[in-house]
Amino acid sequence: MNSIKEQQTEENLHVEDVSVVISGCDTGDARMVFDALRAAFTTDRASVDVPKKLAERRPTAWVATVDVTEERVVSGPVSLGGPVSIDVQGGYWAVERLRRSLAHAFDVRVVGTVSGDQEEEVRLRLKSLKSRES
Repeated sequence: MNSIKEQQTEENLHVEDVSVVISGCDTGDARMVFDALRAAFTTDRASVDVPKKLAERRPTAWVATVDVTEERVVSGPVSLGGPVSIDVQGGYWAVERLRRSLAHAFDVRVVGTVSGDQEEEVRLRLKSLKSRES
C-alpha cells in the first residue's frame, strides 16, 4: 500500500506535461510551431517527424506532448503563412509557461479556455509577430 506522499508524487509525475493539438493549418505552419516548441522544450516529436496531410477531405490534427520542466530560449520570431490555432491542455502553471514561451516566437492570443480542478484546456491563436499591427 502506498503512503500519501508516494501517491501524491505519482499523481504529480506529469504536471509539467502539456498536450498540444494543431489543426486547421497547412503542414508548413504546423512544422514551424512544432519546431518552436522543440526549441523551447523537450517534446515527444522528433525533428524528422514532420507533419503530413493524410486525407484531403478530412481535417488533420497533429499532436505532441511537451515537457515544460526545462525551458530554453526561443531565438526569435517565426514566420507563419497564416494564423494557426492550437489547443493545449495541462496544469495551469504548465500551460501558462508554454504560452509565455510561444510569445517569444509568435503573436499569441488566448481565444478560449475550459477550466478544471487541476488542469485547463486553452485554445491559442498564433500569428507571425510582424502581423501584430494588422
